[in-house]
Amino acid sequence: MIVLPFPPSINHYYRHVGAKVLVSEEGRQYRKTVADLALVERWPRHGDKRVSVGIEAWMPDKRRRDLDNLLKPLLDCLTHAGVWDDDSQIDSLSISRAPMIGGMVKVWVTPC
Repeated sequence: MIVLPFPPSINHYYRHVGAKVLVSEEGRQYRKTVADLALVERWPRHGDKRVSVGIEAWMPDKRRRDLDNLLKPLLDCLTHAGVWDDDSQIDSLSISRAPMIGGMVKVWVTPC
């Protein structure tokens, strides 16, 4: 299991600059945090293997949030951290909202 701080939503992870879409400063900082944790905690690397991913989202507060807005930034950061080569390797993906407030996400990655 991988425990991460709560990710920025897709609306805060990307920025439009002219015709380009870039990762925002907030997104780059979160991506660095995830990569640093992967290195320090020695997360397993799945290379090019097919994987199944389960995510439990512990919301930071009681505001309404769409779970699907968490997926792209989180998966992008896990790819950047080297958990897998590319998120196209994910065969099964599930996300659920935890019953309590906590401001984190728990991620399970298992080979298929």
